[in-house]
Amino acid sequence: MTHAFFQPPEHDRYALRNLRAPDCLVQAGTPLPPGRDGVVAIDLLVDRGRIEAIVPGGTLPIELGPDMDASMVLPGMVDLHTHLDKGHIWPRQANPTGDGAGASMATARDRSAHWHAEDVRRRMEFGLKTAYAKGVVAIRTHLDSLAPQAAISFPVFREMRERWAGRVELQASSIAPVDVFLTDEGRQLADIVADSGGRLGCVTKSQRFPAEPTPPMIEEALSRIFQLATERGLDLDLHVDESTDPRARSLIHVARGALASRFKGRILCGHVTALALQTDEYIEEALGACKEAGIDIVSLPTVNMYLQDRSQEGRTPRWRGVTVLHEMKARGLRVAVAGDNCRDPFYAYGDHDMLDTYTQAVKILHLDHPHSDWIRAATETPAAIMGIDRGVLRPGAGADFIVLKARSYSEMLSRHQFDRTVVREGKAIDTRLPDYRELDDLLGVTF
Repeated sequence: MTHAFFQPPEHDRYALRNLRAPDCLVQAGTPLPPGRDGVVAIDLLVDRGRIEAIVPGGTLPIELGPDMDASMVLPGMVDLHTHLDKGHIWPRQANPTGDGAGASMATARDRSAHWHAEDVRRRMEFGLKTAYAKGVVAIRTHLDSLAPQAAISFPVFREMRERWAGRVELQASSIAPVDVFLTDEGRQLADIVADSGGRLGCVTKSQRFPAEPTPPMIEEALSRIFQLATERGLDLDLHVDESTDPRARSLIHVARGALASRFKGRILCGHVTALALQTDEYIEEALGACKEAGIDIVSLPTVNMYLQDRSQEGRTPRWRGVTVLHEMKARGLRVAVAGDNCRDPFYAYGDHDMLDTYTQAVKILHLDHPHSDWIRAATETPAAIMGIDRGVLRPGAGADFIVLKARSYSEMLSRHQFDRTVVREGKAIDTRLPDYRELDDLLGVTF
């Protein structure tokens, strides 16, 4: 059974005719007639699990497959920044304040009390099953890494990566306070990350000075991180300046540190919310340094809007809590959006759905009028940052795509696409979601 609105033909070779696709995500190999509002009409030919051809709509013979009546088709989506190890603990450990400080304390309590291997495994599995049913083909997850958690969670991640190979491509990054890397624990963590084929990551906050938005040892700690990553051939994935405090200015230290150390790996910085509270002059200086250092950026719009500028006095938020994504893109930085947390103390909601994340990003970050090529931020760009061949529709690629009843950006962004058809290797998958009841015994939930 499935909720999908249609089923593609059962045979190995078939066509889906009269589709619509964002033109920025189609690499047909042959010219296509221009469409409207960034959407182009195509016929898609599938053969033995791969896309054989993409041609102008109305080209392929009727007998090869159904007329899709202008339904939208998207490549499988890519979630560049998640926390699968935290996912779905909200029923067991809520965050009564709803802010970042409360989230950190609540997560620490739950981690200390419950995060044994089976607990992490079952919640990660639940999240992956949900994302797969939504049409997500690749995920990078951060893993809480303060000792002893790294030695528990990274082996579970390696198991999940092997178990889900061919369905969801998984990558991992560590996350720990930046000053951990000034200790031997940081060296040990770098070894665990390297053994797991992961990315070295931290949050630009410190254990010793938790109230300081930019830790006093930030340059020393970042220098050590660059050294550890270089010695092990690791890329970096950092949580940076996730704050409502304009004194949070670690981003420029990351960029300058990368240049000073001549770091050769890739650097991805997530959140960077405090940058939106700086002067235009400082923003330009920071973005110039990021451009020179080759830094990529991922924004987490739903979670940032949830956490940032939250008041305990019932005051309405004064800003949306997101970074300056338009300015970053205009400066030539690669920018992406991602889902981040899901039903945990950092975000009480979510469902591992990157199409919903993109839809919300359009509204929160004004990625519209025109829509331009912003949909690449949830598909092609995060795939490129991850170093994987995903996020576009092209001949020769795997037939992994999502077909929507919606026929345009307006329809896609206005109504939840609960009845999407998810195609993997040319075949429709079951898009029923796992039941929350599967986790009741783990979370101690009763109703």
